[in-house]
Amino acid sequence: MSYALLVHAAPYSQQGALSALRFANAVVERGHRLSTVFFYHDGVHNASALMSPPQDEVQLADGWKRLHREGGTQLLVCIAAGLRRGLVDTGEAARHGLNSHSVEPPFELTGVGQLVDAMLENDRLITFAP
Repeated sequence: MSYALLVHAAPYSQQGALSALRFANAVVERGHRLSTVFFYHDGVHNASALMSPPQDEVQLADGWKRLHREGGTQLLVCIAAGLRRGLVDTGEAARHGLNSHSVEPPFELTGVGQLVDAMLENDRLITFAP
């Protein structure tokens, strides 16, 4: 079975992001395919390269990156939601005349069309809201 996840929840302020990561790990451990995680609304904060949680807390960004590294899971970030919340990659930072960026690979800024593709290409889309 192939899965895609839609994450609306911000990291560390709501349970949804941690639940999504735990579900993602369970999917992979059971031998299923996790092709895409799409971060939307406040969920785009999961892609911030500037997060620095205490060492004794779950490192959500590291968990998402591990899914990409070990299974090739796409980590897609809604560009419109990201721009509204100050999340930009190097290309968008240059385009908007900003001095820095806050999104780095393997996270990718993209449009909602990629979410529609993920819905069509996978057996299940599971949503994690705040």
